[in-house]
Amino acid sequence: MSEAPKRRVRCAVYTRKSTDEGMDQEYNSIDAQRDAGHAYIASQRAEGWIPVADDYDDPAFSGGNMERPALRRMIADIEAGKIDVVVIYKIDRLTRSLAD
Repeated sequence: MSEAPKRRVRCAVYTRKSTDEGMDQEYNSIDAQRDAGHAYIASQRAEGWIPVADDYDDPAFSGGNMERPALRRMIADIEAGKIDVVVIYKIDRLTRSLAD
């Protein structure tokens, strides 16, 4: 008897850094967060997790500001049914207030 195929779980990686300090480095905080997110998605491949084509990066934006370009684009993609799971390095990369 064959096992039923696992459903595909479309995963987005969201990154944020509050200042532009260090962003001119060849490998910066946004890169590290993105790599960690993609590594986690890869570790869940057996569960059907796959990365979406786009990354959502907001360099030099405060976590208290919910009007970040990549965040707004990601929310629109979630509402459009393009994303099932959002992967972040730490919760404070998404927001400074859990009420948001």
